[in-house]
Amino acid sequence: MPLTDRFLTTEVLSLTALALASAAVVLTGIHWVWAARQHRRFRAVLGGAPPENLEEMLLAAGARLEELERRLADGRRRLDALERQAPGYVQHVGVVRFQAFPEVGSDLSFAVALLDGNGNGVVLSSLYGRTESRIFAKPVHQGTSNYPLTEEERLAIARALGREGRG
Repeated sequence: MPLTDRFLTTEVLSLTALALASAAVVLTGIHWVWAARQHRRFRAVLGGAPPENLEEMLLAAGARLEELERRLADGRRRLDALERQAPGYVQHVGVVRFQAFPEVGSDLSFAVALLDGNGNGVVLSSLYGRTESRIFAKPVHQGTSNYPLTEEERLAIARALGREGRG
């Protein structure tokens, strides 16, 4: 039997075919795993089912981007408007409770300063007595008033502006 006949027996050919088929199965499995990973990545990028074609996907992404840019610009305009208005809003509050009259127990009288970002606003004072109570309002401009302020009103303004410890 010649050398080539010995290696070309049906057994050797069968074993070779089996080895090639096994390698093909292994390579097919590796390809399936790779394809499944690529499909998951594709879905993650697109956020759902794949579109009919790449052009459709790009047009949809462009439309979403334009909408997001429009909303961002609108949000920036609104934020700018709020930042321009914010100094005029009440931002600082200071409260002082005190006993206005010796015959009235507890600290039932109070002074409250309500000031904006520029130190402008109002200081309200309530004097509580046994037979009557009075409320006073005095305008505040940049932390001071053109009207005479009581010690408690000055303290309420100082607390509102952070110039005096809270107590």
